[in-house]
Amino acid sequence: MRIAVSGTHRTGKSTLVDELSDLLPAYVTVDEPYHQLEEEGHAFAETPSVEDFEAQLARSIANLDEAPADVVFDRCPVDFIGYLLAHEDRDAFDIEAWLPRVRGALRKLDLIVLVGIERPDRISLSASGDEEPRLAVDEALKELLLEDPHAFEVEVLEVEGSPRARAKQVLAHLADASR
Repeated sequence: MRIAVSGTHRTGKSTLVDELSDLLPAYVTVDEPYHQLEEEGHAFAETPSVEDFEAQLARSIANLDEAPADVVFDRCPVDFIGYLLAHEDRDAFDIEAWLPRVRGALRKLDLIVLVGIERPDRISLSASGDEEPRLAVDEALKELLLEDPHAFEVEVLEVEGSPRARAKQVLAHLADASR
């Protein structure tokens, strides 16, 4: 199966990917596009620009095109649409131009695991003033994935709890899907 773990920053996505990697040893994991691009020398602005998020969106689409059958992705194209829709320069982002490519890429996924912000928040936050954008992205992702206004038509599993509990929810979902 092709699984993507999605959510705003600092919700435990990468931790869940690590848990799933331990529990699904036959699966390949794909690091998030930000880290891939950074390793290749992409210089991100301190506060990522629309162009930075579009570069990550394009890489996420390419990752889906190139990946093997049994894989867990840290992020998917919808993550970057969420960030772009919550961005202060969102008017510079033409979602309609991206939708055909995003829909095509998402058809290659079997499941998106949505890791949202929980109440109380499981991740301790710094006093960086980052909370408002983080909440805006979380809200955008929940709308994009759970309400599906752009007809992405991909199965979504929203998880909560400790990292191990989240991983068990994914494994239970996979077991149910294989029946």
